[in-house]
Amino acid sequence: MLESMSSPDIVKPTPPDLLEDTGSGLDYGTNPARMLSDITPIDRFFIRSHVPTPAIDDRTWTLRIEGDGVGQTVTYRYDDLLTRLPLVSVIRTIECAGNRRVLFGEELGRSFSGTQWGRSAISTAEWTGVRLRDLLEPAQLTAQAREVMPESLDAIRARRPLPLVKALADDTIVAIAMNGEILPADHGFPARLVVSGWLGAASIKWLGRIEVSTTPLHVPWNTEDYVLIGPGYAAHGPALGPAITEPALSSLVELPWPAHLHAGPQLIRGRAYAGEGRVSTVECRIGDGPWEPAMLTSPGSAGVWARWQFRWDADPGEHVLRVRASDDRGQAQPDSTPPNELGYNHESVLAHPVMVRGAR
Repeated sequence: MLESMSSPDIVKPTPPDLLEDTGSGLDYGTNPARMLSDITPIDRFFIRSHVPTPAIDDRTWTLRIEGDGVGQTVTYRYDDLLTRLPLVSVIRTIECAGNRRVLFGEELGRSFSGTQWGRSAISTAEWTGVRLRDLLEPAQLTAQAREVMPESLDAIRARRPLPLVKALADDTIVAIAMNGEILPADHGFPARLVVSGWLGAASIKWLGRIEVSTTPLHVPWNTEDYVLIGPGYAAHGPALGPAITEPALSSLVELPWPAHLHAGPQLIRGRAYAGEGRVSTVECRIGDGPWEPAMLTSPGSAGVWARWQFRWDADPGEHVLRVRASDDRGQAQPDSTPPNELGYNHESVLAHPVMVRGAR
């Protein structure tokens, strides 16, 4: 039986068998060994929040669309999204840009501030809601409209601009349901944005306002945080570095860290994710052995992770299982990641420690 635990700052239980505690009191990662299917169940979908989950009454909630890039301000109520507008469903993966920050620090021999994620700030759900472009249309976008910025109703009013083309994409939606259920409080009730293939910070939870602007918008979430800062990353205007859009190409193994296995035939399973791209290949390597292809068992698509499996006849002893993914744009996971000050977008080949017990 799973132990029922919860943080005072979030709503759903956080049993350690399902969710990995980062120590922040707000952020809990999906246990990779308990992912199971393509879609992550709500009880183990990772939680990333800057502040405690707000309590929002859907009977008084509104979503306001305004700004100098629209012809008129439009306000929606919850019932409008539920019953008066066309609903669509998309399966999409969401990943925090800080995923694998601890591994990044170990690679560089240093530590980073921020949420201490291992491999667990990534999950996939079926999201149901209204296309953002359908909500924007009655506001009459002007020819000069350039950026669209969703804003949260949490205590810090989290917000992050999108270019207009991304806001109008088929799979950018304002979600009101998750895996067929009303959106849970920790995941953005009553409504959240889902931005396909982009970092999790773009998929703003607890929506209350959307600004459409004719000029670039600068907020802490695209000038100071969720940007790449350091040598090789040029500052631009008020931004300390380039704003992150896609998370890094990455892979993970569905085993504990470190893993403990018995000697003999093993079927190793895992995931790989390529943001707006599509995972094309996954390769595995045991120790200093050759790279061997893994089988893609669900190839995913743009914005969705792929699942893979690899057969290994394991010998007793300590091993390192290395995994690297490639995508349909010709990118492959490198041996190392260029450093940046906030520990974002770790993309290095995964090196997963494995202890194999027992005799042949």
